[in-house]
Amino acid sequence: MSDASQPIKWEYFVAPVLSHVAQQILNNFGADGWELVQLAPGPNPDSLVGYFKRPIVQAA
Repeated sequence: MSDASQPIKWEYFVAPVLSHVAQQILNNFGADGWELVQLAPGPNPDSLVGYFKRPIVQAA
């Protein structure tokens, strides 16, 4: 069976994102392979909550 027939499995990560350093935080997560799915309002006006995903790498 080829790998193309297998569904992609994802892992998820939720993290606070401070507004004044959002670009740096998002770039750091992106460098680690995380894709931003959504930013939502956080518990205070200067923070957001980021929802991220990345594919799980299956060992051969």
